[in-house]
Amino acid sequence: MNASPIQQYGVITANYWAFTLSDGALRMLVVLYFYQLGYAPLAIAMLFLFYEFFGVVTNLVGGWLGARIGLNRTMQIGMALQLIALAMLLVDKSWLSVPWVMAAQALSGIAKDLNKMSAKSAIKTVVSDTQQGRLYRWIALLTGSKNALKGAGYFAGGALLSLLGFSGAVIALMAVVGAGFILSAWLLGEDLGRSKFKPKFRQLLSKNAALNRLAAARMLLFASRDVWFVVALPVFFISELGWQHTEVGSFMALWIIGYGVVQSIAPRLSRHARVSVFHQATAFSALLTLTTALLIAVWLLFATTQSVQNIVLVVGLLCFGAVFAVNSSLHSYLVVKLADRDAVSLDVGFYYMANAMGRLIGTVLSGWLYQQSGLLACLVSALLMQIATWWVTRKIA
Repeated sequence: MNASPIQQYGVITANYWAFTLSDGALRMLVVLYFYQLGYAPLAIAMLFLFYEFFGVVTNLVGGWLGARIGLNRTMQIGMALQLIALAMLLVDKSWLSVPWVMAAQALSGIAKDLNKMSAKSAIKTVVSDTQQGRLYRWIALLTGSKNALKGAGYFAGGALLSLLGFSGAVIALMAVVGAGFILSAWLLGEDLGRSKFKPKFRQLLSKNAALNRLAAARMLLFASRDVWFVVALPVFFISELGWQHTEVGSFMALWIIGYGVVQSIAPRLSRHARVSVFHQATAFSALLTLTTALLIAVWLLFATTQSVQNIVLVVGLLCFGAVFAVNSSLHSYLVVKLADRDAVSLDVGFYYMANAMGRLIGTVLSGWLYQQSGLLACLVSALLMQIATWWVTRKIA
């Protein structure tokens, strides 16, 4: 079926929403269910190790695959893999060992990054090069809505587990993903995003200097977030502040939803006709560095007053999230802007490979630094990474 650019954007977005909701819900389902089964926190964390690792590989290879066979097909492959990953969790409880669930999460990680790469790349193909304002708005809406729905997925995962049980919740998620799969197969053109030439495997790495710098900045940016957000912060809330697991989960979910909302409206916050988007990215990178530096300074100032420190941390996290969200949206727009239209998935895949590498580095460092030296060490590490991000970003243009 032939669809207009607006209709294709709607299908891409709906597909991405369906997948993201299931992805967030699945993560929460796995954490809560296996915690109920008596798994130790480290064992639960190991369930997601392959999920993050395969994001690095998938983004790189997925971009090449999308250029050869089309983005509609890579999106469908991602949805199919998610269905298989969910089906793997429907086996008898005795089969749900750590290696089995790690394998299911590995498939889910591959599926997630195939879907994201396809969705971000496809927008480039349905928006004219003369409509950069529209491109930025659509990228921001897609990126922001994804994170808001990921947060909503956290809530959905807990609710489905309570209402339907583990197997019932998994089946419900399969229905959501299956609907997205059918929608994209029916409405998106088969040649969407397919390159006019057949790129060789050796062409996976970008030859665009500006895109390479942007990828490096993206890796540092997301490592600077996850080095204190992914492991250190939830553990700190529980062990140092005495929060309950439900309180931590709810706060993190609300933070992600708020983060997504700010991403969606980023064009209103950052777009300025007289300032190039490259300079805007540099300015917001500097603002993020300043925000983290102020958080650390105020944290140290009230080191002897825990109640004030708690308030500082929560408020600081909200401010950090808002500024980080604008940075992320600007980066997401820039990669699509810089990408070669005829090989957009190659460039976007390479870029999100760097994004996944940053998440992986940040996650590992978050656990190690917190265990060695506490939350402050994680925050200082984040600050150093953000200074490096600013330095690289200013050299993109």
